[in-house]
Amino acid sequence: MKIVYLEWFTKDETFPFFIQYGGHDEDTDLHKHNGFSEMVIVLEGNAKHIVNTESTLIKKGDVFVLNEGTYHAYKDPNNFKICNIMYRPDILLSAAPDLWTSSEYRNLYTYSSKLSLSIPSFEYVSSLISAMIDEHKSRLNGYQTMLISQFLTLAVYLSRQYDSTEKCMTRNQMHLANVISYIGNHYNEPLTMEKIAAKTDISVRHLNRIFQAYYQTTPISYLQTIRLERACTLLKQTNLSIMEISGECGFNDSNYFTRQFTRAYGQSPKAYRLSRQSYQHEGNGRRVVL
Repeated sequence: MKIVYLEWFTKDETFPFFIQYGGHDEDTDLHKHNGFSEMVIVLEGNAKHIVNTESTLIKKGDVFVLNEGTYHAYKDPNNFKICNIMYRPDILLSAAPDLWTSSEYRNLYTYSSKLSLSIPSFEYVSSLISAMIDEHKSRLNGYQTMLISQFLTLAVYLSRQYDSTEKCMTRNQMHLANVISYIGNHYNEPLTMEKIAAKTDISVRHLNRIFQAYYQTTPISYLQTIRLERACTLLKQTNLSIMEISGECGFNDSNYFTRQFTRAYGQSPKAYRLSRQSYQHEGNGRRVVL
């Protein structure tokens, strides 16, 4: 298994910190970090995240921290865009004890306590990391002090969000979390609103209402998006036929799959595959990150 070092990203031993936007078009190898931690904010899309021996679906708005020695990898990425913040944990010791001794901080900075941000919180966190990346690139006088200040602001905000989520999660939000998890794990099976609602023990009408209120779409539309994003991955990374991909993604009718794919992406599955193969052959120079 691969071991990754912070020195691969920054040679500045006096300031063990690095931040960047990145993404993955293909699966990554299982690896662990040596001597540093990594905070990941998922900005777009989704992927299966392998952590040690467990696999979970991560999606836009998820935030988690991977500490030294934790093995992880990304599989089946779909339009997967992230922000990586790599740092040695002692950089946070400049904070007052009320941060790093708090239970909220300790819980957040354990992978099992992955945080899923609300839409307003995600927008705020996006603005924070954008300012951090600008500061990191500009390297103006005092940029290290500014970055530490901004990172501590982010750490406090996320810790508070974790605390708020744990204390204030409503019954409806718990239902929605179960629905998202269920769809992510069973998208390739025949699913109906009735079956999805039954898994959360609420009515179809209530599920549809709270799902639209929180995600601005319906459960079935969300399911369709997950299936089509999975189809994109299979078109790019496998030689499966259109009919086989249709079945793998939960579409019983390949003609219906083709119509839905063309409507969503503006080109047929066959044309999409050909364009991606040509794109990959030419090489796009994108930097793949952890």
